[in-house]
Amino acid sequence: MKAYLVLDLEVHDFASFSPYIAAIPAYIARHGGRYIVQGAEPTYIEGDWKPQRLVIIEFPDRANAEAFLGDPGIQDLFKVRHDTTTSKLVLADGCS
Repeated sequence: MKAYLVLDLEVHDFASFSPYIAAIPAYIARHGGRYIVQGAEPTYIEGDWKPQRLVIIEFPDRANAEAFLGDPGIQDLFKVRHDTTTSKLVLADGCS
């Protein structure tokens, strides 16, 4: 069953965030992931969730997504994202 990471982020320091943007696709691919939505500015429809930028990444399964999140080589990049953005991240399994 496919798994999806959904990231809602607001970038506060784009210059410092740029290395993350450049490096993260290789890690996503390494774990079998691919972008479904990449940094899109969503259109608000209803409710109180108003994401600034939306990223959705599809992985073959939850194990690949969890391996991506736990990859020791990516932790410094995650720190860059944490330091330069306000972000919310969820992992959800797809439909079978």
